[in-house]
Amino acid sequence: MAEIAVPTDPQMQARVLAQALPHMQRYDDATVVVKYGGHAMGNEHLAREFARDIVLLEQAGVNPVVVHGGGPQIQSMLTRLGIESKFAAGLRITDAPTVEIVEMVLAGSINKQIVGFINAAGGKAIGLCGKDGNMVTARKVTRTVTDPDSAIEQVVDLGFVGEPETVDTTVLDRIIGTEIIPVLAPVAAAAGGGTFNVNADTFAGAVAGALKAKRLLFLTDVPGVLDKSKTLIKDLSVAEARRLIADGTISGGMIPKVETCIFALEKGVEGVVILDGKAPHAVLIELLTDAGAGTLLHR
Repeated sequence: MAEIAVPTDPQMQARVLAQALPHMQRYDDATVVVKYGGHAMGNEHLAREFARDIVLLEQAGVNPVVVHGGGPQIQSMLTRLGIESKFAAGLRITDAPTVEIVEMVLAGSINKQIVGFINAAGGKAIGLCGKDGNMVTARKVTRTVTDPDSAIEQVVDLGFVGEPETVDTTVLDRIIGTEIIPVLAPVAAAAGGGTFNVNADTFAGAVAGALKAKRLLFLTDVPGVLDKSKTLIKDLSVAEARRLIADGTISGGMIPKVETCIFALEKGVEGVVILDGKAPHAVLIELLTDAGAGTLLHR
């Protein structure tokens, strides 16, 4: 993967920093939620690079909050432990043994690895999950699918899979702005006790909405939202995004991601960006340069 050329001339370096000033002022003391996932998480070089960029943001006066996923790592651990994944209508069922592994991997190994990378880069990160301080409580998710042969709708019980019901920002409010970078695993508590695995995009959208974040960034494996000719759409309003979903331009797995963006905007996030997490320094390019990166969705 090509690296971004770093100017070696001191005057050029100074000009680059000066050009970043208006963007640094724009995001000074602003909360930016970054959903970190995709293949960039599985590459240690990119993961350490991401950690350095997050530390740079914090040093520049931004208040970053990191939310991470971990699907491939969960599947790898399930395979190592000989726990067979169960599916219904193409959807993974998270049973009791599986949710224990989900919590162990998400709130344990992955979370602490990211915390370690940020700390190694000179930051001060703390790892949390939705259970901590009752930050995120979730309700059970069910899905209705239509049998292709009989056209009969059936409800699929996904087990311990939840969606955010309430977000309490008390713990985050105590942390944000104190030079500590929260790193959040998308594991939530049920109102009556127990554990729910929550989709990381949905978790990030709910947290960003509750924090009224200035930006929510979704780091993905694609450049952003593409039009029918596969060209990147740089800017989308909610109305335009809904139109593109209706006419099939936005399809497949991009639909729930865009719907999560719309949800976050409706909850008070100023802008949401879908961008390629594999691109070096994508977060910095989006926030601190004129060029930007990915697709910006706004009200």
